[in-house]
Order: sequence, then C-alpha cells, then structure tokens
Amino acid sequence: MDGRDLFFRFLFGGSAVVLSYVTAKLLPWEVIGGIFAAFPAVMVVAVMMVGMKKGSKEAAKIAQGSVYGMIGCLLCALTVLFSLQFTRNWWGSFIFGLISWFASSLFLVYMRDYKKKKKESSIRPGHG
Repeated sequence: MDGRDLFFRFLFGGSAVVLSYVTAKLLPWEVIGGIFAAFPAVMVVAVMMVGMKKGSKEAAKIAQGSVYGMIGCLLCALTVLFSLQFTRNWWGSFIFGLISWFASSLFLVYMRDYKKKKKESSIRPGHG
C-alpha cells in the first residue's frame, strides 16, 4: 500500500463517514438517521480500492469477508443497545459491543473454515 492509496482511502472513506453523519443529523426521523449512521463506509471504500488496483476477483474476496464483519456489526449494535439499557454506561457498552463484534466475526470465519475442511475430508476417496 503506497501513499497515494492511503490518501484515496482516507479521502473516500472519510467523505463517506462525514456524509453519513451529516445525513443522520439532518433527517428528522431518528430511526432513518440511525440507519445512515451505520453506513458501511470502510467496506465500500475497501472494495472500491481493491477493485481499482487488483480487479473484481480480489474485490469480491474483500466483499465476502465483509459479510462476517457486517453480521458482527449487527451483534455489536444489539450488544450495545441491551448493555446500555441494562447498565446506562455508554463507555462500557461501547467496549463490550466492540468485543462482541470482533469475537463473533472471528467465530463466523472459524465456522466457515471448519465446515469447508469437514466437507473436503468427506469428499476425499476412501473417507465416505
């Protein structure tokens, strides 16, 4: 990754985050604002930048990996919501949510790899 690549990631990613934030603040409906607050700016920029540099096949790998992170985001949001309702501690809820995001995303990748290995071992001759 060179300086130009980093600059464009910062420019596009930062612009997407700012646009999402402004949209969330300007909309009169809090729920719609919350949806824009969860805009996947990093994922969109990562797929775009990898696609421009390495092509669609590599961009698809990034997009596929982001599925696990997005599911983790759902679990993070739910964890933060319930933790805030229970503890009223936004900082602790935030940390707990990040931990749940990372752990659940890693767990999903692990399960994918486990299923793939199990499937491959059942296909091999002499194993089934």
